[in-house]
Amino acid sequence: DYITTANAGLRFFTLQPGAYGVDMDVSGGYIYYKNNNEFDYWNASGRLNSWYALTPQLSFLLRDYLVRSDAAREGQYLNLYNAQGQYIGNLQPDQYLPSTVSGVHAVYFRNVVEPSMEYRFGNENLFSLLYRNNIYRNENPLFEDSQENTLNPRLAYWFDIRNGISLDYRLTLDTYKVSPDQLINSVTPRYTYRFDPRTSVFIQYHYEYQEFESGGIDYTVHNPSLGIEYKFGPTLVGLAQGGYFWQIPQQGTITQGPFFNLSLTQKTRTTQYILSAQGGYTEDYISAQNLGFIKYYGAYGTINQWLTQRLSVSLTGSMYRYLYSSTNEKDWVWYAGGGPSYLLLRWLQLSLQASYMDRHSNISGNGYTDFRGMFIITAFRPGYGPGIMGGPGYTPGIVAQPTYR
Repeated sequence: DYITTANAGLRFFTLQPGAYGVDMDVSGGYIYYKNNNEFDYWNASGRLNSWYALTPQLSFLLRDYLVRSDAAREGQYLNLYNAQGQYIGNLQPDQYLPSTVSGVHAVYFRNVVEPSMEYRFGNENLFSLLYRNNIYRNENPLFEDSQENTLNPRLAYWFDIRNGISLDYRLTLDTYKVSPDQLINSVTPRYTYRFDPRTSVFIQYHYEYQEFESGGIDYTVHNPSLGIEYKFGPTLVGLAQGGYFWQIPQQGTITQGPFFNLSLTQKTRTTQYILSAQGGYTEDYISAQNLGFIKYYGAYGTINQWLTQRLSVSLTGSMYRYLYSSTNEKDWVWYAGGGPSYLLLRWLQLSLQASYMDRHSNISGNGYTDFRGMFIITAFRPGYGPGIMGGPGYTPGIVAQPTYR
C-alpha cells in the first residue's frame, strides 16, 4: 500500500527559574491508505512535563504522555521502569515494548498521566510521592483493553557525607477487560557508601509480590544485587551492578538467572555516548499482548558526535535476547540507526536518518524486518535553533532535537 500522513504539531516551552516550567510537544493528523481505506485513522502523540515550586523545598510536578497509532511496535512511554524499579525512561530511545501487533492492523491509544510531589529536606535528602494512571485501549478485538493505577512513594536520606539509604515502594492495581486483574506490591531498599566524591558502592534488594484474581498464578520475585559507580572525570561516569533473581510461582517452575547492569556514559562539548549491557528480567503488562515475566539479555550503544561546527552525526545499535515464560517464545531483536545532520544556516537544518530492525522469533509469523529512511528539513525560529557547535544556542549531544520546530 501507499500511505500518506498529514500532521500538524506544536512545541511550547517556558521557564521561570526557581518557580515554574512547562515543556509541551503535541501533534496529530490523518493517516490515509491508498488501497485499504478501511485502515484510515486519526493519529496523535504528545508529551507534557510541567512543574511548580511552591517553596525552594516543595515542588509539584505533572507529566503526561499520549499516543494513538497503528504501529506494530510501541516505543517506551513516559516514566517506564524496569523490573527492579529503576527509572529507564528515554535512556535508550530505540527500545520498544516486547508486545507487538505484527500481522494485523490494530489502532491503539495510550495515555499515561503522572502527578507527583517532591520535598527536599537537605542537599541530597528527598521524599517524593507519585501517582500513575496508565490507560491502554485497542480497537482490534484480538487485543484487550487494560488500565494501571500505581502509588509510588520514595525516600532518599543521607546520614552523613558517606552513608545514604533509599527506599522505593510501589502499589499497583492492573485491571483487564478479559484477563485476571492483578495487585502488585514491590519494595526496593538500597544502602550506599561513598568512599570519595568519585567512588560509591551500594547494596540493593528488590522484592515484589504479584497477586492475581481467579485464573492467574501468583508469584514472588527476589533480586539482590551489589553495585559500584565511579566518576572517571567530570564528563565520564561508569556503573557496574550485578546480582541474581528468582521468580517463584505458587505452582509451576521457578525461573532464575543472573542480573547485571553495566554502563559507561560520556558527555562533553562535542561528544555524547552511552555504552551499556543488561541482563535479568522484565515484565510486560498493560500492553498489546501482556506477555508477563520475561527473561532477557542485551547490549546497547549510542553516540552523538559533532564532526565540525555545523556537521554532526548520530549512531545507535542494540541487540536483545528475550525468553518469554508465558509462551515459550524466544526472540532475537537487532537494531541499527542514525545519520548526519548539517546546519546549513543558523535557522535551517538538514538531516538524513535511516534505521533497520529485525525481530527473529522461533514462533512462525512473529518475526519481521523494519527498514526506514527519512530526509528532514527543520526551520527554527531565529535565535532558538540548536546553534553552531560552541556558539549561541548550542546544546551538546542534541542532534535534530531543537527547542522549537
